[in-house]
Amino acid sequence: MSTIIDTFIAPPCDDEIETLYQDDHLLLINKPAGLLSLSGKNPQNLDSVHYRLVQQFPGCTLVHRLDFGTSGLMVVARNKAINAALCHQFSQRTVSKVYSALLCGHLEADEGTIDAPIAKDPALFPLMSICPINGKPARSRYQVVARFAQQLADGTSVQLTRVQLTPETGRTHQLRLHCQLMGHPILGCDLYGGRLLPGTEHTSRLMLHASELRFVHPISGEQINVHHAAPF
Repeated sequence: MSTIIDTFIAPPCDDEIETLYQDDHLLLINKPAGLLSLSGKNPQNLDSVHYRLVQQFPGCTLVHRLDFGTSGLMVVARNKAINAALCHQFSQRTVSKVYSALLCGHLEADEGTIDAPIAKDPALFPLMSICPINGKPARSRYQVVARFAQQLADGTSVQLTRVQLTPETGRTHQLRLHCQLMGHPILGCDLYGGRLLPGTEHTSRLMLHASELRFVHPISGEQINVHHAAPF
């Protein structure tokens, strides 16, 4: 069995976590791009969403994660019972998440569904792969918001599509892989081709933002619907 060695060292993140809502049971935050969700095994990767929040909210735990380069909405449990209740909602797929993204090129269809199983391969780490044989089911929906051309610093322009992405499953790198599979990787994605177009190789960040989150408050039973616009 292959041993996975993670050599990634996260650069310092000066952006602060924005707390959008808090009560005795949970927090709703806006995670900045370029911050780990959880601290890594390497002591140089100590800084993370959890590391920062636990200083202020002892006992808090992450219910779900966002990739290092992804910004946006996260719900954080303030105790184990709330964590269990929220994790149950995620496992039952009753939590709805919507992401905003900029994709390279112009998508032809205005909307569609990508149904492609995703597998983990230690030999490819940190990459995941589309694999119909060994992959776990993965399904994403997309809807085009706008198609446009963006002027770059060097004077050239690049064709981009702004989309809303709705993952129906929660596989690692799912949205990035599914967009690459369509032939339109997420702008700024260093793993799956989002920096290959001329002029995009120095894009400042991964253009993926968790913009909507819907779930039921475990204590009040209230339907929580949160929106946070993408910063790009």
